Amino acid sequence: MSNVLLDHAEVHVKPFMKNNGDERLTQSVEAKSQGKVCCSCLTKTDHPERHMRLHTDEQPYQCKDCRKWFAGKGNPEKHTRVHAREQPYQCEECGKSFAWKGMLKTHMRVHTGEQPYQCKACGKRFSQKSNLKRHMSIHTGEHSYQCEECGKRVAGKDKLKEHTKVHTGEQPYQCKECGNCFTWKNNLKAHMRVHTGEQPYQCKECDKCFNRTSNLKTHMRLHTGEQPYQCKECDKCFKRTSNLKTHMKVHTGEHPYQCKECNKCFTQMSSLKAHMIVHTGKQPYQCKTCNKCFTWKSSLKKHRRVHTGEQPYQCKECDKCFTWKSNLKTHMRLHTGEQSYQCRECDKCFTWKSNLKTHMRVHTGEQPYQCKECDKCFTWKSSLKTHKRMHNGEQPYQCKECDKCFTSRSNLKRHMIVHSGKQPIPV
Repeated sequence: MSNVLLDHAEVHVKPFMKNNGDERLTQSVEAKSQGKVCCSCLTKTDHPERHMRLHTDEQPYQCKDCRKWFAGKGNPEKHTRVHAREQPYQCEECGKSFAWKGMLKTHMRVHTGEQPYQCKACGKRFSQKSNLKRHMSIHTGEHSYQCEECGKRVAGKDKLKEHTKVHTGEQPYQCKECGNCFTWKNNLKAHMRVHTGEQPYQCKECDKCFNRTSNLKTHMRLHTGEQPYQCKECDKCFKRTSNLKTHMKVHTGEHPYQCKECNKCFTQMSSLKAHMIVHTGKQPYQCKTCNKCFTWKSSLKKHRRVHTGEQPYQCKECDKCFTWKSNLKTHMRLHTGEQSYQCRECDKCFTWKSNLKTHMRVHTGEQPYQCKECDKCFTWKSSLKTHKRMHNGEQPYQCKECDKCFTSRSNLKRHMIVHSGKQPIPV
């Protein structure tokens, strides 16, 4: 069998062997027949001698700077770029430079989002083969280490050491600019861009730039409409996991952030921070048109629409436009027929909260509107308005048949029966 393999191998390798090549070929084939080497020993046509060093561990070429040994002659030449800090390969997207072409090729995936290496076990994708290889150990159990605190498995002892910092709270990496500390070196590196202003990750849709690749990935969902994070309670979807986490407090009723001044609680720290301005009395945002001041910048922005007439929110059903989003949301109930406000006394439902509030006076007997002339009280403002016509003599509703005038529309309607010839309903 070895003789047949030897004869066949000569077809591929013999033309490329020099100086005692037949003897080396014989050794290679014999080693192959014994299972000591690989198929490339017989089929590789370029530099067979250099390839054999992979099996013999021979490294005849040495770096003069650090004395590191290499199998190929070209390897120490490329290696010297580490000492010379030579980086001839530059990324055209962000200007970052690299010592080797392969590193540039791998780096380009940061901008393209390419992840060519996929895990066959769970479908997760990676931009580098080494990352996939490290990840695979989680499934195979090989070189896999489990955290004693949370049971999470990680690939490699170093990864486990890094992971434990989550539990210990260790933050060994400190920013020299502002003193902030970080658990991982990569986080410090990304943070430094806040001080340098570097934003190497650019959106190809709108050219907006970001200092983190994760921020670019999240931003891209504005263009794609992707909302991968779904609430299990109400099926509402979100672009960011942080938004979902905040939303969940709606269902749990959690309000962990409390104002020390008035004890009002909030679901977000940012909301509490914005609320605190109410107690200071500051209104730093002023309208240049009418000089009206506002506590929040967002309030000033909305107020500006009063002057500009801007109505950015349009109903898709009837094309009616609105100044504020809340008004559009309320308007949509006319089309959907939604009546989400229910009376606890009689179960009657209403489209708007204000209507429910007004309706409740039927049950409470509340009459907040009082006539200043005779002190008579009314449940509804419209009733007071009609009543005041008795004092001022106003009769805005006129009959088109006989020009007779009335204080209310209902009285006019009752009068019209006289002209229609129908028998009036006794009052």
